[in-house]
Amino acid sequence: MAILLRSFLHDRILHLLALCGVFLLIKADFRWQTLPAAIDWHTIVTLAALLMLTKGLENSGYFDVAGARLIQRFRHERSLALFMVAAAAALSTFLTNDVALFILVPLTLTLRKFSRLPVSRLIIFEALAVNAGSLLTPVGNPQNILLWTRGSLSVAGFVWQMLPLALLLLASLLLLTWRAFPARNIEKQQSDEALSWHKPLFALSVLLYLIFVASLEMKLTPWALLLIAICYLTMARRVLLNIDWSLLAVFIVMFIDVHLLTRLPALQSTIDALGHLSEGKLYLVAVGLSQAISNVPATILLLQKAPPGDVLAWAVNIGGFGLLPGSLANLIALRMAKDRRVWWQFHLFSLPMLFWAMASGWLLLRAL
Repeated sequence: MAILLRSFLHDRILHLLALCGVFLLIKADFRWQTLPAAIDWHTIVTLAALLMLTKGLENSGYFDVAGARLIQRFRHERSLALFMVAAAAALSTFLTNDVALFILVPLTLTLRKFSRLPVSRLIIFEALAVNAGSLLTPVGNPQNILLWTRGSLSVAGFVWQMLPLALLLLASLLLLTWRAFPARNIEKQQSDEALSWHKPLFALSVLLYLIFVASLEMKLTPWALLLIAICYLTMARRVLLNIDWSLLAVFIVMFIDVHLLTRLPALQSTIDALGHLSEGKLYLVAVGLSQAISNVPATILLLQKAPPGDVLAWAVNIGGFGLLPGSLANLIALRMAKDRRVWWQFHLFSLPMLFWAMASGWLLLRAL
């Protein structure tokens, strides 16, 4: 119990969001019975399942083995960084951005045991990569799912709409990666730990992972979560004890805060005016709103008044860069990094990427 409570007691982001929530509860015009509906429970259930599955794979020791093999395969920091960034972008196009992070970030963390790589910087670039890669497809991230279901485009039509922006941002990110990571040899070191792994736990986690992915397609995610929890509870209880459960609380409180923010009387006239914005103003508002409340809630709010066209789709995806709240994937990646310095280091790369994406994206959008 002490292990479970520790993450809640030391989670400053959760505490800050809770304080904001108390203030909004006082000021907002809402009904208490509407608060549960304000939470995106599909996201919470999905995140809970991914936390369990990733921790199961991590506790099996397989990431250590994979990390050691990865270090042996690459000689230079730059080539390894380019590979990991490209892999993150590619995985996010069809596995979604959060799933890609839950696969790659634990693997990246194991590289600390075998080398002196700037692992935190690499995780930052993986977070940027999943934001850039996931925008290409309707299932790459939650905001694209919302936009696609509200619109009239086919899967191929949506991909074609997003392809120019995806190519621009991926090329820019790979160039930034090339500049940020030197071509020096990887300084390798021997780990004192024996590279053994628990094959039954690994096999169970992989099997549950496949079942979970299938459940996403069949819309049976809650039942898959129940199955995963029961399996780990009976076969590997330590997996459940070592999970960062406060991350779920952060997301729940964030959804409630955003709902209460939209219920502030002072903002109602502003929200009503969103349907009358020009394309340029909608573009700026969508990017800016994403920076403040994250691009998924921003998409939900803007779709009430704005059409799900290319301007809105490009803008909310660009809004995933920049400040930490821009994308929930940013929060997931940096929380998993477990490095206090990574929180401000992230903005050294993400903010320039935002400004470049905003300017170049708008010029490209107007040229098409």
